[in-house]
Amino acid sequence: MDIDEQPQPTVLKSMEDKLRSNLKIEFLEFIDTSGNCGSSYSVTIVSSDFKGKMTLGRHKLVNQILSDEIAQLHAFSQKTLTPEQWEKEKKK
Repeated sequence: MDIDEQPQPTVLKSMEDKLRSNLKIEFLEFIDTSGNCGSSYSVTIVSSDFKGKMTLGRHKLVNQILSDEIAQLHAFSQKTLTPEQWEKEKKK
């Protein structure tokens, strides 16, 4: 590992910590979509802070919170739901 490289679990922990400290999180799940090398993640975030915001606004908010971490990743996708949307999603 190069000196400049950060271990990916640090990035994952940082993302989780930042999301939890900036949003009222009801559910948070990260999935490593890179074959476990830690360079690509898909995240599902359920928060009441998303109420009244369109999908683009929710994604911009998450991207601002995680800007440093996302810059270190190869790919990042997100699903942002309100608690009400999450309940409907779980029933599908």
